[in-house]
Amino acid sequence: MHVSFEEAQEIIQAAIKKAQETDTQMCIAVVDSGASLKSFARMNNAWVGSIDIAIKKAKTACLFAMPTGQIGQLSQPGAPLYGIEHSNDGLITFPGGLPIVNNEGILIGAIGVSGSSVENDHIVAMAGVDIVGLADLPEHPWRT
Repeated sequence: MHVSFEEAQEIIQAAIKKAQETDTQMCIAVVDSGASLKSFARMNNAWVGSIDIAIKKAKTACLFAMPTGQIGQLSQPGAPLYGIEHSNDGLITFPGGLPIVNNEGILIGAIGVSGSSVENDHIVAMAGVDIVGLADLPEHPWRT
């Protein structure tokens, strides 16, 4: 099951609204459950470098079914996923990527946001996820 085009557009619009409220310029990516890009927006004056980061945050959150910030905690030196960011043609392991889970607990995609501090990126991503579903999946063995 994938996030629909209409849902992806609603997610993007909610994230843009939150970015405007926080006075930030963001790149926002939504991927389907196969981690393929479904929808993307680059706000005026958002950094060009944030395009790739937003897409990779969404991809990372989808492929590993957890927030990118959690993967970052697990990928520190000595942690079980150390070096994971070098896999899958490059992953992002800091906050701003969240899985999108529907009300039945099924992963349907992910959102990635880049363009400000990781705290703001996460807030904007949460605003998008809140439109469609939850940000959490059932317990995962790698979660801390």
